[in-house]
Amino acid sequence: MFFIDAAMVGHLGARATAAIGLVESTTWLMGGLASAASLGFSVQVAHFIGANDFEAARRVLRQSLVCCFLWSLMISLVCIAIHNQLPYWLGGTEEIAHDASLYFVLIGVFGIFFQMEGLGGSMLKSSGNMKIPSILNIMMCVLDVVFNYFFIYIFDMGVKGAALGTGLAELITAILMLYFLLVRSEILSLKGRRGSFFPKAETVKTAFKIGAPMALQHVLNGGAYVVSTMIVAPLGTIAIAANSLAITVESLCYMPGFGIAEAATTLVGQSIGAGQRMLTRSFAYMSVGLGIAIMTVMGVFMWVFAPELIAWMSPVDEVIALGAHVLRIEAWAEPMFAASIVANGVFIGAADTLKPAIMSLTSMWCVRLSLAALLARDYGLPGVWMAMAIELTLRGIMFLVRLFGEKWNRHHLPSKL
Repeated sequence: MFFIDAAMVGHLGARATAAIGLVESTTWLMGGLASAASLGFSVQVAHFIGANDFEAARRVLRQSLVCCFLWSLMISLVCIAIHNQLPYWLGGTEEIAHDASLYFVLIGVFGIFFQMEGLGGSMLKSSGNMKIPSILNIMMCVLDVVFNYFFIYIFDMGVKGAALGTGLAELITAILMLYFLLVRSEILSLKGRRGSFFPKAETVKTAFKIGAPMALQHVLNGGAYVVSTMIVAPLGTIAIAANSLAITVESLCYMPGFGIAEAATTLVGQSIGAGQRMLTRSFAYMSVGLGIAIMTVMGVFMWVFAPELIAWMSPVDEVIALGAHVLRIEAWAEPMFAASIVANGVFIGAADTLKPAIMSLTSMWCVRLSLAALLARDYGLPGVWMAMAIELTLRGIMFLVRLFGEKWNRHHLPSKL
């Protein structure tokens, strides 16, 4: 979705691209908080389904609908409260502040739809249904392109049009996702089944135990991305635009990793619920190996076609040259980035979220940001991306050591063979 927005707005010039790029990291932070809430409940559902306790799974689902809606409403109110000052806090100039503020507040308000769409998809995946969420998310991207075209170009709404197109696509997808979850799902459908939607302390406590470390990780990681944006902002509009577009292009490379990570969360969660130790470990190792293989291939593709990918989103020569340069730096880190992404999905499926969060945050704040601040002074934007590549490689190695370590296998895998 960010790729679509950045690509379609990018043809309006570097200023429009920089406006979205400036608040992109903060928008990710809000989206990460929404995802943490969804996973706090969906991991429980995966465990109950693995244990064949479908009524308990539906009980958690009912409570999750209320809790996640209230959570997303609170996030939207925060976005509304801070949107006017946010671009200036991030080091943005008057030239892009208005568009950046407008884009952020609209995406924040539409975040309620993003939350419910994400919750519905996460629950369907936990039940083993990967097909419907995948189809609907692809449809959401297609709708985003269509709506963006009308709002940005036909109605001449620029950056605001991109936000409106994204929000409308999320609304339609959320409705369909919840329909397939609550009406059509064989396991989780609530149609004709009675039960309380009132949140119970035990369910919320478990969701908090799983989701809170992830939420904290998203807050501090998001904070790190915000600090990184503040490091990049003084480098100028071209650097902000190139940084934003390069991040967006890179997402095409790592999105398959996140897809495999979600599958790993479901497979590991259901296997643990069923008490199958060997199956759990097999799914974990296979998922990580597959993620590394796919993202390595994607990294090669990104290195080769970096100029063409940036040029697809921006006609500005300076932005294309700088964006392609930093993408080729990042391409070398993709294999270990895959390891960290998919291994984290395995850990989430095992309800092991606290220590991986601490590892990620330590790596991000102590390695990436300190190196970025140091290298940016001498190397500009390429220095920031060198720091990112070094940190992602280190993080991947740490996650692999933990995953294959005997201590993690002993404490988090089922004892049943």
